[in-house]
Amino acid sequence: MSVPYNHKAIEAKWRVNWEKNPVNPKKDLSGVEKRKYYCLDMFPYPSANGLHVGHWRGYVISDVWSRYKLLKGYYVVHPMGWDAFGLPAENYAIKMGVHPADSTAKNVQNIKKQIQDIAAIYDWDMEVNTTDPEFYKWTQWIFVQMFKKGLAYEKEFPINWCPSCKTGLANEEVVNGKCERCGSEVTKKNLRQWILRITEYAERLLNDLDKLDWPEKVKKMQSDWIGKSYGAEVQFPVEGSDEKITVYTTRPDTLHGATFMVLAPEHAMAASLSTDETKEDVEKYIYDASMKSNVDRLQDKEKTGVFTGSYCINPLNGAKVPIWLSDYVLADYGTGAIMCVPAHDNRDFEFATKFHLPIVQVISKDGKATENMTEAYTEAAGIMVNSGEWNGMESSVLKKEAPHMIEKMGIGKATVNYKLRDWVFSRQRYWGEPIPIIHCPKCGNVPVPEEELPLRLPEVESYQPTGTGESPLAAIDEWVNCKCPVCGADAKRETNTMPQWAGSSWYFLRYVDNKNKEALVSKEKASEYLPVDMYIGGVEHAVLHLLYSRFYTKFLYDIGVVDFEEPFQKLFNQGMITGKNGIKMSKSKGNVVSPDELVSDYGCDSLRMYELFVGPPELDAEWDDRGIDGVNRFLKRFWKLALDSKATDVKATPEMMKLRHKMVYEITQRLESFSLNTVISGFMEYTNKFINIAKNAGGIDKETIETATVLLSPFAPHIAEEIWEQYGHKDTVFRQQWPSFDETAMKDDEVEIPVQINGKTRAVISVSVSITKEEAIAAGKEIIADKLTGTIVKEIYVPKKIINFVQR
Repeated sequence: MSVPYNHKAIEAKWRVNWEKNPVNPKKDLSGVEKRKYYCLDMFPYPSANGLHVGHWRGYVISDVWSRYKLLKGYYVVHPMGWDAFGLPAENYAIKMGVHPADSTAKNVQNIKKQIQDIAAIYDWDMEVNTTDPEFYKWTQWIFVQMFKKGLAYEKEFPINWCPSCKTGLANEEVVNGKCERCGSEVTKKNLRQWILRITEYAERLLNDLDKLDWPEKVKKMQSDWIGKSYGAEVQFPVEGSDEKITVYTTRPDTLHGATFMVLAPEHAMAASLSTDETKEDVEKYIYDASMKSNVDRLQDKEKTGVFTGSYCINPLNGAKVPIWLSDYVLADYGTGAIMCVPAHDNRDFEFATKFHLPIVQVISKDGKATENMTEAYTEAAGIMVNSGEWNGMESSVLKKEAPHMIEKMGIGKATVNYKLRDWVFSRQRYWGEPIPIIHCPKCGNVPVPEEELPLRLPEVESYQPTGTGESPLAAIDEWVNCKCPVCGADAKRETNTMPQWAGSSWYFLRYVDNKNKEALVSKEKASEYLPVDMYIGGVEHAVLHLLYSRFYTKFLYDIGVVDFEEPFQKLFNQGMITGKNGIKMSKSKGNVVSPDELVSDYGCDSLRMYELFVGPPELDAEWDDRGIDGVNRFLKRFWKLALDSKATDVKATPEMMKLRHKMVYEITQRLESFSLNTVISGFMEYTNKFINIAKNAGGIDKETIETATVLLSPFAPHIAEEIWEQYGHKDTVFRQQWPSFDETAMKDDEVEIPVQINGKTRAVISVSVSITKEEAIAAGKEIIADKLTGTIVKEIYVPKKIINFVQR
């Protein structure tokens, strides 16, 4: 009789053993170098709430994949670290009335303990923390290189402002008009900002998506965010002035139908176009628009606007075009001005109808203009009308040719545009990397000399945001005041800090060489371990983090730091674990499920497997504690089967061997396709089959049990190690090779097929898979001879499927 499964004793034993003898040494113990495989988790920011079962899911997935690759013969790079700067950590510290350095360190300690409970094979020697000066030295170094290359620049302009977090936000950090961190309504504020010229990389960021083994939905999200479009820039002369307004349009073929122009309220010419009669209304409209976020402006159903009182001239037909302001036009897209063709754009049609502006149709389905249009004609195809020399042309053909025709006329030029905007990089907060720039009255902006990095974040007692648009660092005179490193004049340090994204955009490079004091990463380590082969994390980072990381990597490639342009070769996004009714787990909602008690009650192995069993890993799943009982019962059954069989000397039967090969094949196929929930159900199915065989055979042969144990080891490493040792092995189970299968050995010799009369099943028989049609028909007739009472008019045999007799 086997000893009962005791998860506490087994797991405690193997934790100690693995700490002394890591299962993933950097060199194969045989002395033969292994191929590397870099499996990366999206590292956590150290929340005070600690980990819940949803966080566990991603870490379990990455550890299962890492252990699988270990068994496939790789040395696995599998590090962990902390994304510890930024708003979440600082806001928590403010709430608790403590210093962010203290609260962050405490949170890191707690979450690290929780992560270690997962028993993942993280290499803690590679650990990084974005708040460590030896780490952010290189975050600052990257900024300095960008500044030297002209990719980091300073500018004052209206930005998204969170009145609660009291800091500027990049467009990507505004979700439905609200701050993605705190949920407050975002407004606009004119501030001096540091900006990264990510738009310089727009084309490469777009084109290189084709090189990546990423989910198509993520690639589409990035492609849409970059938003490449083809069109033309057209110059509209302002009536009575030497000024011209440039518009960008993707539909220059409709230029004859442009009956009015709309400028963004922030457009440089917006205020100057007003007349004595319109000045007051124009100024009020510009101010009101400044108090809205870009997202709100685009989503407002009710279109608003104000006439400036000025006109421009349509350069193609000489028509007089009124100039309006409306907040649905954004200053940072295109040129901040649009030509409006209400006959062929729903938004323009709505605006023209509301303000009684002319509507001129220039595309018609049949080449005949419609009088008194009741809606915009937005079909892609049609015939040009009311368009002078362009009349009668196919609109789809003209759309491609018009940019070049306009360029030849001298009224514009063919061009490409992107929705992607440069990255607002400043934050008016304390808890972040100081931006290593010195403002000199003589030399202008000067980078902190590289040999003086890191520029350390000063220790302060009061770090709360000021709300004035200045960082709390601005109040520290002894830190702010300095000498210019170029001319020696009195100068001042930059007081804005970097966003949380700064460290997370490159951290994966530092893991592999985290002690290097001379370089971000050595050429040798970069060549040996990078890039990342598999990146696992939530889809919520599809645009922000992944786009920024790709930008950073391409820049570092350009300056010779790394020899690859894409950081993450393969990406897997796990779904979220939610509370009841699909509600996101959060402390405020009171639906957080901690893994700590479940590990104590059921064991790490049970929770690891249940995290995968709850549903397809790429989909959200609702948590239900009761389901872990079934996984725990499975482990107990497998334990008993293994140890009971060990006490016997059962020889493998053909049935056991066939089932073994089938098990290896199915588990491997499901694992390779990341169908991890069906891997767990597969283990359960095959264990039940082996238990049924064991009842008659007295047990299962050693090779089959050992094969099943190796297959199980990435998922339930503790119980697998213990069974492996019980079977007499001195070395870890993770020094084995992933089992192989023989397709011939797993083929069925017989198959069960139904025997039918007129399509209705009358019996089921077992026949050889190689049976001929004549033999199958004969066997079928024999088994239902007493039911064949009519005349057989047709005999049907579908190999391995059915035997059917049609009678009358």
